Amino acid sequence: MPGSRPRDRLVRLAVITAPHGVRGAFRLRCFTERPESVAAYGPVCDERGRELFALEVLHRVPGGVVARAPGITDRDAAERLRGKALFVPRARLPEPGPDEFYEADLLGLEVVEPSGRRLGRVTALFDHGAGEILEIGTDAGELLDLPFTRAVVPEIDLEAGRLVVVPPATIEAEPVR
Repeated sequence: MPGSRPRDRLVRLAVITAPHGVRGAFRLRCFTERPESVAAYGPVCDERGRELFALEVLHRVPGGVVARAPGITDRDAAERLRGKALFVPRARLPEPGPDEFYEADLLGLEVVEPSGRRLGRVTALFDHGAGEILEIGTDAGELLDLPFTRAVVPEIDLEAGRLVVVPPATIEAEPVR
């Protein structure tokens, strides 16, 4: 992701999931608070920051919206975009509210236990529908997945570039292999 400061990073807004119809429209799974606002932040880019196109939202559908973009005029062109993640620079987005974070703000943060013992760095944040999962790349080169809840992550300090985790007692904090 371009830049090392959170305001310079890219934020994933949506993923193109499938073509819709025969005239180049496509379905988006949106990660915005309101799916129809996905087009409100200007042209989208790819994961490297290369501008792709501006979106036009046509209507909502379960799980997202149907949209179109200039130059995508038929089903085959829309099909070639399937799976493409769409991003915008973090600076275009509004500041999150208290206890809200953009995924881009969390990636790369140092992860420590309350004792100060370093575990590693945040490598990903996943949401599979049952709650968000924080993926930590440990200093031993393994991956550790923990629930992203206030009980497990009681402190996030963006200025210091770290977060504190308390692994749940019911989960043996074993690495994912």
